[in-house]
Amino acid sequence: MCQLVPAEQIWKGVISVSNAGKKRGRGKGSGRITPKDLNKGQVIGYGKANIVWPGLSAPVIRGRELVQQQKLPEDKEREAKLRRIRDEMVNFKRLKLSPLERGWSGSKMPGRSIGPPDAVGEDEFVGFDTKCLELKAVVNMKGNHGRKRRVSAMVVTGNGNGLAGFGFGKAIEGRAALRQAKNRAGQKLMHFDLCNGHTVFHDFHCQFGATKLFVERKPEGYGLKCHRAIRTVCEVLGIKDLRAKCEGSTNVQHVVKAFFIGLLKQKDHQQIAEEKGLHVVEFRPENMNFPKVVASPTVCRTEQELENNEILDFTQYCMDGKIQLQKKKFPPFYTKFRSWEIYLKKQEYLRNQDKVRLRMMAETGEVRSYLTEKYPECRMGPGPKDE
Repeated sequence: MCQLVPAEQIWKGVISVSNAGKKRGRGKGSGRITPKDLNKGQVIGYGKANIVWPGLSAPVIRGRELVQQQKLPEDKEREAKLRRIRDEMVNFKRLKLSPLERGWSGSKMPGRSIGPPDAVGEDEFVGFDTKCLELKAVVNMKGNHGRKRRVSAMVVTGNGNGLAGFGFGKAIEGRAALRQAKNRAGQKLMHFDLCNGHTVFHDFHCQFGATKLFVERKPEGYGLKCHRAIRTVCEVLGIKDLRAKCEGSTNVQHVVKAFFIGLLKQKDHQQIAEEKGLHVVEFRPENMNFPKVVASPTVCRTEQELENNEILDFTQYCMDGKIQLQKKKFPPFYTKFRSWEIYLKKQEYLRNQDKVRLRMMAETGEVRSYLTEKYPECRMGPGPKDE
């Protein structure tokens, strides 16, 4: 028995998956298979035979003459043209994004911006930006329905000025999961103080599960050298200069949670000074390591009140006694050459002269010798005028 059915129904039987098959996880790549329109490129009256049909493919009367039916030479490129048109319909075209809209890897969602969270009543999230951190398919096994497939999403949102939060979402479709996670992140915002508006206050160590993070404060212009999930969090938070070393597990959820725990635990310089009862002094190489008091306590302890085993190093105190694992640095290859020893001998009389000159100018206001007090005329530059 023959039955006429439309083309849509035929293609549905070829590319679709039954409900029972979907529960068993079949047809995961069926979204890329698109039905072909076999009628595309074909016009009534123009076929393989290439015949002129008056009133169909040609006018009945052309001028004063009556057009007769006639057969034209065969078009050899017709089949190739139809095949090319059908191939263009089937080929799966990937989404093309501009370089500024791309995520961590091409057009995939992790690392891409999805806009601010939805407004809650009359309150809008002005200046906020949300970025996707994780988007994956999860499957839950049910006794009566089999495998239940859903999409899990993790996002972070912030205003670039110390206010940020992260959230999770789960739904059947990816868009719904991202929107749910985005709105949950907007409801769980946390505020963090930034040092000079571009970095953290001090180095710190934080841990979540098997993930350990060693975060270092860096000067302005250093940039973000860390895990890509931490870099994304810093971008929405407003941190511009940071270095973070990740040890152990690099699970995205654990890395983000550990970083937020570390930001919550950090203290500003005044809080540390009050907690220790000591002055917080800063030494910077660009200032020739001259001491600079950053914060002072209300009541400062004396040297006799300090304990013998008390930690006085600022970095070691902020790291809770943890030490970052670092690779061994080997000396350069040229240190074994004879020419390097000759160079060191020549530089022995000149090394540290620039530092000595700078220290003398800062302490005495002039470059002077140790014999200047005994012989005042032993000074650099023009000598004293004769009276």
